[in-house]
Amino acid sequence: MANNRIGRINEEIQRELSALLRTVKDPRLQGGMLTVTHVDTTSDLRWCKVYVSALDKSREKDMLKGLKSASGYLRRELGASLRLRYTPELQFVADDSIQHGAHILEMLRDPDVVKPPNPANEHIILEDED
Repeated sequence: MANNRIGRINEEIQRELSALLRTVKDPRLQGGMLTVTHVDTTSDLRWCKVYVSALDKSREKDMLKGLKSASGYLRRELGASLRLRYTPELQFVADDSIQHGAHILEMLRDPDVVKPPNPANEHIILEDED
């Protein structure tokens, strides 16, 4: 039961932070595409680990520093929009899962990496090949 509540809180924090990131005036965050990919809150709502992914990987460290300096503002705005007893401390972490997924997709599309289809299965017709 409590796990479901934490899941809903995580989703709400992720949605609110995504909207709030556009309002941050830090120059390190301006002009860069930044996405909140996942939020993980402790069960006592004291700490919140926010996983972010930057489109421009060369500026990712500067963006994380900008987020760290803006964490007080983001926490205050988050506390105003959410009705929780405690507003968690925000800890921002770089997430490379999108880049990793793109790399795997690129490898799957490479004919040198993926084996060719089995010729014994040529008689099988998939639905999307009609």
